[in-house]
Amino acid sequence: MSIRTWDAYALRYANVKRRRIENFIAHDLHDAATEMDYFVWFLQSGKETILIDTGFGAEAAERRKRSLLRCPIDSLKIAGIHLEDIRETIITHAHYDHAGNTAKLKNTCFHLQEREMSYATGKDMRHKFCRHAYDAHDICELVIANFEERVAFHEGEYELRPGITVHWVGGHTRGLQVVRVHTKRGWIVIASDASHYLENLRNRSPFPIVVDSADMLSAYELIETLADSPDHIIPGHDPLVMSSYQRIGKAELDIVSLTDPI
Repeated sequence: MSIRTWDAYALRYANVKRRRIENFIAHDLHDAATEMDYFVWFLQSGKETILIDTGFGAEAAERRKRSLLRCPIDSLKIAGIHLEDIRETIITHAHYDHAGNTAKLKNTCFHLQEREMSYATGKDMRHKFCRHAYDAHDICELVIANFEERVAFHEGEYELRPGITVHWVGGHTRGLQVVRVHTKRGWIVIASDASHYLENLRNRSPFPIVVDSADMLSAYELIETLADSPDHIIPGHDPLVMSSYQRIGKAELDIVSLTDPI
């Protein structure tokens, strides 16, 4: 039986300047300027589009001093995707830059790990270190969606569609999940914040926002097992994504095809 094949895309919607010391727990002493990009991803097969994460909006960008290049959800419309046709959206985790804008998607079911919602609404949010990357309004929007029966909770690994599996890894947050997708070039893994930069994974140097560093290190091993090769791993925030894959569609949208490396 053949496995369903999907096209996979990354849409860059924001960026921020950072220092290397902010991106790696284990780092060299030669600190330098660097950048971080923000993405949402989407998968297409036939007439179906599945969204991965929903980004953030102008208010969050201003509050957190990020450069918002475009609204990721409105950009999907400009790219010719009808939002009402997006029935499934994977939320890799509920940080502000991955779970904002959910109110713009009225017809979608949000898929996330149950332990992520428990973490984001539980006692650990008493601590600033734990809650810093969450936005209470975004979490409330997910609670509202749940009351509308539009949230699917998962425990561990699950198959969303033939050719799409989702895997709990934890580490960065309690409920972080990564997405494995079967494409024309083989199995790729959209790592999201399991590996902000490829260098995090390759050098086994976790990103400093981490709940469980052992889980994050184990996630690196799992991702390498799930992907067909190191070149099939898509990091969550690495500017290398924009220079490693072919751009498609309107230039102002910053969309690259993850199935077409340069």
